[in-house]
Amino acid sequence: MSDLLAAALDYAARGWPVFMLARSKRPVANCRPCVTVGTGHDPHACPCLTCHGFYAATTHPDRVAAIIDAVPRGQLALRTGAASGTVVVDVDPRHGGHHSMAALITEGLLPRTRYAVTGSNGLHLYYRHPGTSVISRPMPGRYGIDIKADGGYVVLPPSRHQRTGRPYRWADGEHDLTEMAPALLDACQAAPTRTVSDTTRSTRTPGGGAISSPDALLASILATVAAAPKGRHRVTLYGAARGVARMVAAGAISHADAIAALTDTGRAAQQTEREIRGAITGGFRDEGVAP
Repeated sequence: MSDLLAAALDYAARGWPVFMLARSKRPVANCRPCVTVGTGHDPHACPCLTCHGFYAATTHPDRVAAIIDAVPRGQLALRTGAASGTVVVDVDPRHGGHHSMAALITEGLLPRTRYAVTGSNGLHLYYRHPGTSVISRPMPGRYGIDIKADGGYVVLPPSRHQRTGRPYRWADGEHDLTEMAPALLDACQAAPTRTVSDTTRSTRTPGGGAISSPDALLASILATVAAAPKGRHRVTLYGAARGVARMVAAGAISHADAIAALTDTGRAAQQTEREIRGAITGGFRDEGVAP
């Protein structure tokens, strides 16, 4: 039994639904029949092993083994949120995450919990899901911090990072998952600090499936760009693109409306068309959504 399969079966035994990503950290492409069916296809009910990203996640041992056998060189991933009872604070050092994490610790928002070191020297801090909706998105006002919860996923140890080749690894033994601090939950669900323009607001889509208030979520994500300090608009637009890409994946906003909203927001922040396209393309790509 491979180390990857042994780890996957251990996670499944504790009730964590797992699935496989491609080596790029993106979801494996849907099979041809699923692509052909298109929007009329229910990803929850799909029997395919690897289609529809985290919708393929399972705790059934035989299915876990079959998924890994189908994508043996991929990366093992966890479906976060209520499905696994987890909320993960994803600290990305490339975008100032360690500095933001230090501030969160000082403010008492990050109690000690089980955590993993990623293959790019970031951190995944695992907390118990509070039972109320916690949407996956960049944490408002905190550079380099993403919240992976409902509608999200994270790569699990012992997967290897696609760029560095280094493994993801648990760093604290078997420390139990800790409850989210009330202040951390409040920070994850913070309201927008500024209102967006009427032009941007008009691109929002009603409905949104599992997302209870897609209008408010979209406004909150886009407001982080307007509120960014000078010199940080480009990286903040990238983070916003990742958050909006998750909304697209969850069916909370159409692809066209998402691109239009991000483009309007980038222009309002005085970004060039090239910078806007780069931020959107990169954010969508890193969330496994076609730009």
